[in-house]
Amino acid sequence: MKKFKIKTGDEVVVLAGKDKGQKGKVLKIITDKDRVLVEGVNVIKKHVKPSAENPQGGIVEKEAPIHISNVALVDPKTGEGTRVGFEIKDGKKVRVSKKSKEVI
Repeated sequence: MKKFKIKTGDEVVVLAGKDKGQKGKVLKIITDKDRVLVEGVNVIKKHVKPSAENPQGGIVEKEAPIHISNVALVDPKTGEGTRVGFEIKDGKKVRVSKKSKEVI
């Protein structure tokens, strides 16, 4: 099983692509394809047939996954993208921002 330094619920910034610079919350991580689903980023329009849960059908806007290498965790101090490191604090392993050395 792959391990990533980004987790569900983290605030991330997009580094590359049409949504470069946008920030959003990670909704889901797809580990087998190294992709993340970010709220409000890479929104696509999908044509949906009428079904039981969507009797009207039509065109639905939803987020599409983007590669995990194209996002960076937001630094809690500066609000910019940062890389992630690990430190042991009080006997616990915690994620730390490489820019500001602050615990994430």
